[in-house]
Amino acid sequence: MLPAIALIGRPNVGKSTLFNRLTGTRDALVADFPGLTRDRLYGFSRSDYSPFIVIDTGGLTGDRDDISQLMDKQVDLAVAEADVVALLVDGQGGLTAGDEYVADRVRRSGKPIILVVNKAERRQAEEVSAEFYQLGFDDPSVISASKGDGIAAFVERVVGALPEAEPESDEELKGLKIAVVGRPNVGKSTLVNRLVGEERVLAADMAGTTRDSIYVSFKADGQDYVLVDTAGIRRRAKVHESIEKFSVVKALQAIDDADAVIMLLDARQGISEQDVSLIGLVLERGRAITVGINKWDGLRGHDRGQIHSDLERRLPFLDFADKHFVSALHGSDIRDLLASARKAAEAARVDIQTRELNDVLTSAVMAHPPPIVRGRRIKMTYAHQGGKKPPVIVLHGNQTDRLPVSYRRYLINAFRKAFRLRGTPIRLQMKTGENPFAGRRNKLTPRQQRKRDRLKTFVKKNK
Repeated sequence: MLPAIALIGRPNVGKSTLFNRLTGTRDALVADFPGLTRDRLYGFSRSDYSPFIVIDTGGLTGDRDDISQLMDKQVDLAVAEADVVALLVDGQGGLTAGDEYVADRVRRSGKPIILVVNKAERRQAEEVSAEFYQLGFDDPSVISASKGDGIAAFVERVVGALPEAEPESDEELKGLKIAVVGRPNVGKSTLVNRLVGEERVLAADMAGTTRDSIYVSFKADGQDYVLVDTAGIRRRAKVHESIEKFSVVKALQAIDDADAVIMLLDARQGISEQDVSLIGLVLERGRAITVGINKWDGLRGHDRGQIHSDLERRLPFLDFADKHFVSALHGSDIRDLLASARKAAEAARVDIQTRELNDVLTSAVMAHPPPIVRGRRIKMTYAHQGGKKPPVIVLHGNQTDRLPVSYRRYLINAFRKAFRLRGTPIRLQMKTGENPFAGRRNKLTPRQQRKRDRLKTFVKKNK
């Protein structure tokens, strides 16, 4: 299970900028204006070290107005979810009473705290951090989130402070792990109960019934499964109850731990921005995915047509995944949904022979050659598999880093069709061979040198 770190601090100390830096995204709203982040924002770190979940929060102010109190509560929930807290302060503005208020508040949580002095561009670490020792923490990490200075050392320190992933030791949890995720009240627990054939998890017609990830083992058609019923992930602005404090992190951990994900949508509520964002998180982690559109029974023809239209309009990037229209309550087509999830998980772990990969690559290039860039056609000479879950295909050649997104998508579709990789994302890695003559000038022959000297003499005389 992935551990989590929460970014805490007063407004305008650079929490969102650091969040974007750690996750390699631009998901967090960033501007030089305090109080932009009011809700919790979640992402997965992108580093060469062990991965972890990053939680961005709004600034703690200590004010007593309604908005500030709601923001403070969101921060408290983030601290409760996290394994480690990163307390950010402003290295340019210096120590303030607001920093002391935040430090006192997070210290009471009992969580490990790393003091982070941000905005330390072009300044010595000792000079920037001296006054912040008054807060009573260990040596601070001095960084510039906007420039990237000190980030590598900070991440290394974070990984050292985070707990190790718990090893799987429970004998009954052996099998293909399928995580069922979605917004609250879309029928995840009902689906799990129907697949298992008993009332294994609590299901009720109200949001927030499940507040932790429940692992359920069962067997179907000779295959061992572990279904993971996750808490519903709602819009962050609507998560106020402290009892739900572990819901989001537990769901994200279940996604990362799964072999495949069943993304459950509510046909009666339509496809929301939250659904699209959650699917994006699943794909970001490279997880195989199958989509179930639940509560399909009793839906009128016009409404069904609208759902089909919304799927094409809102989820065009998910054309590789199977979509099933089901009723978890009545059990309609749920076995087909499970079978698709199993096939997607198997596709994510497929072994592809190098010879077969290169045959497909050659055929795709012959049918549709790569474009010409800077007067030279991009050339791909060799392909091999570089990883699984999801499948990673490494392409070697010249100028491969300049391959357009549209052509990469064309190649992915060619590989997907050839090897029947339904339900899993495919990642391409580009390897451009180094030019052995780069930076070297051609050595002229004696004849070429004499001709060059005559040309120089002619130009000099005619100036």
